[in-house]
Amino acid sequence: MRVRYPAVGRDLGRILQVVSLMLLVSILIAVANREFFAVPAFGIAAVVMASLGIALARRYHDAGEMGKLEAMVTAATAWGAVGALGGLPFLLVAWTIALDPYPAWANTPTMTDTVAVFRHPLNGIFESISGFTSTGLTMAAVEEDLPRSLQWWRSFTEWIGGVGVIVLTVAILSRPGSGSLTLFESEARSEKIHPSIVSTVTEIWKIYLGLTLAAIALFLAAGMPLWGAINHAMTAIATGGFSIHADSIGYYGSPLIEYAVVPVMVAGSIAFPIHYLILKGELRNFYADIQTRWVFIWFAAGSVALTALLWFNGQYDSLEETFRIGLFQFVSATSNTGFGTATIGDGTERVWTAGATLFICLGMLTGAAAGSTVGGLKLIRVITLIKGTVWQVRSVFAPETAIRRLRLGKRTLGRDQVQREYTEAAVVFVLWIVFLIVGVAVLLWTLSPDHPLEYVIFDVMSAQSNVGLDAGITGPEMPDTAKVMLIFNMWIGRLEIVPVAVLLGALFRNLDLYR
Repeated sequence: MRVRYPAVGRDLGRILQVVSLMLLVSILIAVANREFFAVPAFGIAAVVMASLGIALARRYHDAGEMGKLEAMVTAATAWGAVGALGGLPFLLVAWTIALDPYPAWANTPTMTDTVAVFRHPLNGIFESISGFTSTGLTMAAVEEDLPRSLQWWRSFTEWIGGVGVIVLTVAILSRPGSGSLTLFESEARSEKIHPSIVSTVTEIWKIYLGLTLAAIALFLAAGMPLWGAINHAMTAIATGGFSIHADSIGYYGSPLIEYAVVPVMVAGSIAFPIHYLILKGELRNFYADIQTRWVFIWFAAGSVALTALLWFNGQYDSLEETFRIGLFQFVSATSNTGFGTATIGDGTERVWTAGATLFICLGMLTGAAAGSTVGGLKLIRVITLIKGTVWQVRSVFAPETAIRRLRLGKRTLGRDQVQREYTEAAVVFVLWIVFLIVGVAVLLWTLSPDHPLEYVIFDVMSAQSNVGLDAGITGPEMPDTAKVMLIFNMWIGRLEIVPVAVLLGALFRNLDLYR
């Protein structure tokens, strides 16, 4: 079965047109902050993205409805294209500051090392991919040195990316039908709030905006300044992790702010349909829903375990500080948010022990609830793999005539359904580990051998699980090959690998590489 590329081109064009509106909104932010020098950069980037989108949509306007295959190829292509084109503001703003072509009223700032790195196009693409995939790894060494318009653009890409560019497109275009449903599902989402897919995405955006506003209010109440509260609320609820400070949340030195961020990260880890039910008053879903129940169990157990590891290692001075760091860092990693309050590693120098570092990796791998803003494998897949494996082993000892079922949350699965869901989870897990190994191998090949292995695993896992924590390896000084590898890991991680595998398979077929 071959991909019908006109349908892919048409919907890719529509997605680019919608995302270009983000750049126009960002012009208003630049003007509000009197950063007039950045206005042309965002304007040019908007024109380039919109022009490509219009050209594709018009060229293939009469393409037929897409199927599941075309939807997966569209999702993989769109996330790659949006990420690449989203790097234009970084590139154009950096060169604007370097050339300084405008008069004094444009308020062009002095060039800093942090901004200068974005004159290299790959660094801007890395930053944009990291934002749209809600990862949070960064090429900006000192985020305070970025113009506010770029700080906003980073936060905005994560906020949109947390829900998904396709969900944004469906909401704005309001195009009902099977095509929207297949696109929605291709972006690693399946559960609907309403029978209508357009009503579902509209409800998702209402919940998302409400949670963001609540997070801003909470952060302001905890003592965070307004600009920090807006940006950190956007990236916290998106479980993205971009910060406007080099020291992330640790910059504030406030235990109250650190504790205030934790519930926002947890909220981003819960599926939107469950948020909807809870807001409707059905509070029992906090424990009745299998994924939500395990979000709290895993976050609590993991935080206690990490606290114990750090305490026995004598990492910090007091039990309260150890608990606070253990709680924050485990929730940040497992929710795939990526905010930091402590240094985990310094590149070639160990800070945390291998045990604590790899335990954080386990949290990054599992992630939290499917249908939320998190990355990772998702808890429902982990539960399916564990319970499915036990079910398979017990099947060996059961009579051939036995009718066996598997209880998974509120659902009771028959033999065929167990095999289907178990196989899907196993395939994703195997592919996940394969690409993780490839990423680790590439970084070991390109980086200095002085980097501890657990730190290399940590940064690749952080990229592929869309977390954003780092052990001092990821940065502008990395070899370009390592940056490209991490970009690939972030891309496939956000799409949960299968759409990317389908896209690569289609390309190989077109190039006759299967012969």
